[in-house]
Amino acid sequence: MRLRRITLQHFRNIPLAELAFERRQQFFVGDNGQGKTNLLEAAGFVSALRSFRTTDSRVLIAHGQSEAALACEFEHERLGVTKLVIKLRPGGKEVWCDGEKVTRLGDYLGRFPTVVFSSQDQQLVRGAPGLRRRWMDFTLAAMDTGYLRALQGYHKALAERNALLKRAGGGAGSAVGAELSAFEKPLAAAAAELLVKREAGVAELAEHVSAAYARIADSAERAGIRYAPDVTAENAHGWLGVFERGRARDLQFRTTLAGPHRDELLFTVGERAAKEFGSEGQQRSLVLALQLAQVSFFRARSGVEPLLLADDVLGELDPQRRRRFWATLGEARQVIATGTSLPDAELGAWEVFRVKGGMFTTEAGA
Repeated sequence: MRLRRITLQHFRNIPLAELAFERRQQFFVGDNGQGKTNLLEAAGFVSALRSFRTTDSRVLIAHGQSEAALACEFEHERLGVTKLVIKLRPGGKEVWCDGEKVTRLGDYLGRFPTVVFSSQDQQLVRGAPGLRRRWMDFTLAAMDTGYLRALQGYHKALAERNALLKRAGGGAGSAVGAELSAFEKPLAAAAAELLVKREAGVAELAEHVSAAYARIADSAERAGIRYAPDVTAENAHGWLGVFERGRARDLQFRTTLAGPHRDELLFTVGERAAKEFGSEGQQRSLVLALQLAQVSFFRARSGVEPLLLADDVLGELDPQRRRRFWATLGEARQVIATGTSLPDAELGAWEVFRVKGGMFTTEAGA
């Protein structure tokens, strides 16, 4: 898949931008805070209709404006030349693909895969479990509408159960138990489906991670990922038992303390936990391997070559790791990158765009 044109209007600090891309590589250069990452954020938004920087789409709309809009033209392996228009408003979003309105997210996911490489990705290894769950959920849901439905169903039922736990105020009784039981049935069904899909999905992803790490690391150590569920149950009936047994404690704390919303994803290098025992270099290589695994996973599942978005990461890699990483990307994939200085000449020819105050100007390629 190639992004050939992108138009932005009132997207964060970008009042209006109309950019055409001719080459395989584009580089946006400028000082921090000028709008480079905002451009990447817009390009990445097409993948799952959400930002890789925030969960609140309202902040994408420029201050004082009623809506933001972005339009893209792609050369697509399955769809041919395709035009996408997205409008963002405080109350929601509107999506049009080749003149047809998209009404269901499940029908849209997987059409326009993108993978983001960010300087913040180190937190995938070092940060809280929620970051790893979010990465897992995005990766699997992007290629599996069944996973998306189970995830949405689980969190809807979880929110309803938690709201009841808060209203109950720590009390117990048959009335509260009956109400909780009503919410626990859909919660248990979704939990059972999520467990199965996460186990299968992470096992598939693990092969991609191992292969990617072997290509970019300078050691013979094997990297891996493993799904570590908070609680296991064989089926929906088993999950009903889990939630029923936890009611007294959940009522005391006014929240659901056990379930897939507390699952963990474990990363290893050389059979040891990467978070505790991985060196700086091993952790950086693992983070790159995770994103490269997304690339190969998306391509294998969808048949579409993802668009690669590299946000200020090239300068953070040492020369050897940067060469290996770049060689792994191959010569067919489109890469849009940002930085405060131009990339090394060894990384090929770029279309260069200078960014200042949300405005973009082109110059001769590096």
